[in-house]
Amino acid sequence: MTSATPGSRKGLLSREDYLAPPAIPTGQTPKDVLNTIWRKNEVFLDIGSYSIGSFVMVLWPVVLLCLLMIYVDRNAEKLLSTVVMSLVLVGIPILILLHSLTKPVPPPVRFNRQRREVCVPFKDGRYWIVPWEQVTAQAIAISSVGQHGKTTQGLLVVGFRNPDPDAPEKERDFSLSFSCGGGETAMSLWECMRSYMEVGPDAVPKCNFEGESTGKGLLGWTFSILSDALKSLLKGDFKAAFKDIFFTVFLGAPLGFYLQERKLIPPPDLTAPAIVEWSKPLPPEQWAQRSAELEQAIRLREAELEKEAHVA
Repeated sequence: MTSATPGSRKGLLSREDYLAPPAIPTGQTPKDVLNTIWRKNEVFLDIGSYSIGSFVMVLWPVVLLCLLMIYVDRNAEKLLSTVVMSLVLVGIPILILLHSLTKPVPPPVRFNRQRREVCVPFKDGRYWIVPWEQVTAQAIAISSVGQHGKTTQGLLVVGFRNPDPDAPEKERDFSLSFSCGGGETAMSLWECMRSYMEVGPDAVPKCNFEGESTGKGLLGWTFSILSDALKSLLKGDFKAAFKDIFFTVFLGAPLGFYLQERKLIPPPDLTAPAIVEWSKPLPPEQWAQRSAELEQAIRLREAELEKEAHVA
């Protein structure tokens, strides 16, 4: 057992951190690193796995690399082959991106803290109501070693079990996967869900997509991020300035934010009459309470974290 998770297993090039159940504190601060929070209020939290911005920021460096290769070979005999190779590398991903922009955004998973239940919707109109304390969470990090050194990729996987015990095998489980990296980053993202359910709405970051569009446009997002970088430079915070410039130039953050905003403002809602009723606030005396087992597990974990803080 590690000092930051309920349990973990390490391999030569992998690490798996088991975060729930039980949903005890990880010791990390809640951070919505992928803009997964689509709607937040006193009753429920909507979490979406649609992240067109992340797709753009993964694709953008490859596009820049291909453009650089074409520029270097612009007067060479192999220019044509470089162009063809570049089209192969980025053409299919760009087509996938354009196709995804024409599709409706999948509905979010809704965490109801007053009922301590989770609604898992499906495109065909079905939905599951899953007890919160049965939700599973796991952070997975896998490393690979190549000629350019060691690289690590990771996921946060949040799993839900079909409440129908007679469901067919292929319909018994559903999971959300977030490409946020493993370890502490995945724990911080999981803490957005766990802290909302166990602490309250004020314990997690604000929602970035609920409300009206900023109307910035692509150029507006570019100037906004670069102006933040300039402000950081003037304050002497070179690390923050470099981060803003890096995300803007090398990861295409303005385009990612712009497309994300176009698709998620307003975010999709759950409109089934039964779920609308389920999402309504309850009188405080009707709120569901933690199980005795989870209550004890949280107290033990909080005491452990407090002891570690004093030692540090």
